[in-house]
Amino acid sequence: MENTLDKNINVSVLMNELKKENHQMQEVMKKLQNISMKSNILALNAGIEAARAGEAGRGFSVVAKEIKKFAEESLNASKESESLIRSIQNKANQVVAVRTVEVAFDTIDKIDRNLFERNCDVQAWATFNSIKQCLLDPTVESKKNAQATLKKLHEIYEVYFDIFVVDLSGEIIAAAQNQNQVGKNMADREWFQKVIQNKGTFVTDMYYSSSVGGYTMGFSSPVHNDLGEVIGVITTRFNWEYIYDIIERVKIDEKSQLYVINSEGYIIASKDRTGILEKRLSKMPGVKNILTGKEKRGYKIENDQIYAYCLTEGYNAYRGKGWSVIVVESLA
Repeated sequence: MENTLDKNINVSVLMNELKKENHQMQEVMKKLQNISMKSNILALNAGIEAARAGEAGRGFSVVAKEIKKFAEESLNASKESESLIRSIQNKANQVVAVRTVEVAFDTIDKIDRNLFERNCDVQAWATFNSIKQCLLDPTVESKKNAQATLKKLHEIYEVYFDIFVVDLSGEIIAAAQNQNQVGKNMADREWFQKVIQNKGTFVTDMYYSSSVGGYTMGFSSPVHNDLGEVIGVITTRFNWEYIYDIIERVKIDEKSQLYVINSEGYIIASKDRTGILEKRLSKMPGVKNILTGKEKRGYKIENDQIYAYCLTEGYNAYRGKGWSVIVVESLA
């Protein structure tokens, strides 16, 4: 038999099978206890009958005593075994819980790494000459060249709904896809104001955008001239569906649940894709701990359920948005 473990094997499923076998072992031990108790009663009755028989039942009395002794030893052994099995089951539950925390950590880490790359994209594209030129000299030709660049980036990277270039007045002057957005003013948007005020990148939380028709995140970066002055903003709209590529690859039991929540506890992604930006999990066991900053990761076991959770750590320059992943495993 090979010692190597197939990477595709779901460790969580294996642990759940172990739990089921522990339950089955407990049932076996209960049967053994029942047999021992019945044997004890039988020995007691046999002793009574042997006493009634007097001298004729003396030999049978010896046998009855041995049966009683055997029954008591068997009962004690079964009780010790049951205690040991409970201990094994508790440890199995803890192993599953620790493993589930690892799943939560791995999931949020993969999400952070993905979004770190999106943060890098917009900063890199802000240095492209065609992007700068349409802001420095917004002619029909320079805007057309910028649009061509944006369109090419959109085709190559695939993970964006759209990419926009915005001038200092807040007007969209170039778009990769939705040309009907060109000319609209974004001066009142938080992301625009933050970039202009702080002269640095800004990442929105996940939200629903009517302009791109889906759940998204905005990654925005200032565009500078050769003197380092801000001349405009380039902003992307990430297609949130690509986060589900990560979630759907997470190996958990079919009955298990996985949630990504924002800093307020609202679901922004889930295994069953329900409750998005509507359901709040702040009352779920353990969630309050991460929302209040008491814990960054851990688990709670309540009502035959494991609630494992992990707060974002961000990745490199991307510090995260205070999100967490919650994984719920059934112990029943």
